[in-house]
Order: sequence, then C-alpha cells, then structure tokens
Amino acid sequence: MKVVFVAQDPKPERWTAPIQKLLPGAEVHAWNPDGTAIDADYAIVWQPPAELFEREQKLKAIFNLGAGIDGLLTVPNLPPNLTIVRLEDAGMSVQMAEYVLHQLVEASREMEIYREQQRAGTWKIHRPIKRTDWPVGIMGLGQIGKRVARTLADLDYQVFGWARSEHQLDNITTFAGRQNLPDFLKHTRVLVNTLPLTDETRNIIDYDVLAQLQPGAVVINVGRGEHLVDEDLLKALDDGLVARASLDVFRKEPLPSDHPFWTRKDITITPHISARTLREETLEQITGKIRDHANGRPITGIVDTSRGY
Repeated sequence: MKVVFVAQDPKPERWTAPIQKLLPGAEVHAWNPDGTAIDADYAIVWQPPAELFEREQKLKAIFNLGAGIDGLLTVPNLPPNLTIVRLEDAGMSVQMAEYVLHQLVEASREMEIYREQQRAGTWKIHRPIKRTDWPVGIMGLGQIGKRVARTLADLDYQVFGWARSEHQLDNITTFAGRQNLPDFLKHTRVLVNTLPLTDETRNIIDYDVLAQLQPGAVVINVGRGEHLVDEDLLKALDDGLVARASLDVFRKEPLPSDHPFWTRKDITITPHISARTLREETLEQITGKIRDHANGRPITGIVDTSRGY
C-alpha cells in the first residue's frame, strides 16, 4: 500500500511520521511538487494542487484533512468517480460547541458591560437573563451542528435547527428545506451557521434572512465566509436588525486589513480558530479508514459530490 500526504506544511514529517507508525506496512510519502508518480493508492490531503490528480492516477480514495470539502471539490481535474472521504469530528465538534457557547454567553450575559464596569471601577449587578429571551437557531445539522445544538440545549437555551433534510433531535425543534426556512428564522434570535458550503448555501445569509430574525439578533458564523453576504450584514447592523455578530470565517483569509469588519465594535473577529484539526485524533481516524477500505470493509464519511458534502 502506498500513501501520499499532500498539504501546505513546511514540516510534512509531523504528519508522515505518525502516519507511518499507524500504517507500518505502508509506503508513506510526502508530496514533492517536483517529483514523479509513486502510484499511490491513497492520498491524505488539504487543498491539494491539480497536479496531484495528473500525476497520481491510481488513487483508490482521497481523505480530506477537514470536515469541509468545498475547496477540494473546486480542483479542476478531480476525477469524477474518485472516492472522497471527509473528516468526521476528530475533536472538532466539541471545540465548535465551546466556541459557539462562548460567543452566545458573551451576548446573552452582556459580559462586555461588566468589562466596561471593571475599567471604570464600577460595582453594579444587572438583572439575570431569561433564556427564553435568547432562542438559538442552528443552520446545519451535521455532526458539528448537532453537537452545538445539544450543548446549548443542555444549558436550557431554547434551540431550533434547520437543514436541507429532516433531522430528529431530543429537546430541539427542527425544520427542513427552503420552504421552512422562514418559520425557522422567526423563532431565532441567535443565528449560528455550521452549514457546509455548496452552490445552494453560498450567500444564504443575506439581508432578507437577517431581516427575518427576532429583534436584537446575534449572528455567529463558524461555517464558511462565503455563506455570509458581508455588505448585507453591515447594512443589517446599521439598520438595527442585528445587534452584533461573531465571525470566525471570511471570504478571504486572512481578512484584509482594510475590510470594514475590523473597525466595527459590534463585530467580534477570530482568525478561523473555532475548531482546529487535532493531528493525533485526525490521523487515527483516517488511517483506520484506510485500513478498512484496503481490506474491503465499509467506511463512513464518504462524500456525495452531487450534494457537495
């Protein structure tokens, strides 16, 4: 068995060495842009170059180092029938739930007020929140979205979920399909986006969607930057339809220094850190699936390219 690791890492041995330990009988190679074909059976990738598929034409499957595969699907010469396997959780969903919870608490508990009071040397206690005043809507109910929804519901926030297809979750009211998006939005004050990026979901969070949220709305985007129409968010903030936004993903990363998001006090910016890939957990999952696939056993996480996830 031959495995090639393809990612923009200046020290690929940080990945190839543990892969070799987990697959002791395999030949493990780091991608060499100036090299020749090794006739790899499997590729472990993040944003691979088009040259990979020109050179390695005997691939049986490709394993993505992340849950989102939108970047991979845009590679122009990606073989149409190649098995693509996305990363399933591997420690990311708990990080995402933690991040969303932090941003929600910042807004619902008005923590900035207490920081301002500290700077002013003021001791003042404010009225406790009513969680019923802070209904949360989760867009996207994959593994990450479900973990976020359950975490918030366990803290007694009222949680709603919306996805393309039907989902059943305990203590969470769910909606499915575009026709039910307005009903979902009218129940939502805090909009959390965990959707995959597809042609159907690109630019989904526009002014019309933001205008249907409850008063004092909060937007938390941990999906993809292309889900959100930047200009529409700024207009919704200026028009008072949205009170604040917490953004971890952007159309262009790093976020350009002249982007208007930087100067807004009602926008919190983090540099795509809501859920980092954990190397050990990731490689254990991927190499386990490679072993199963090589031995003819079924694996999970196979991407339906027609749906984009």
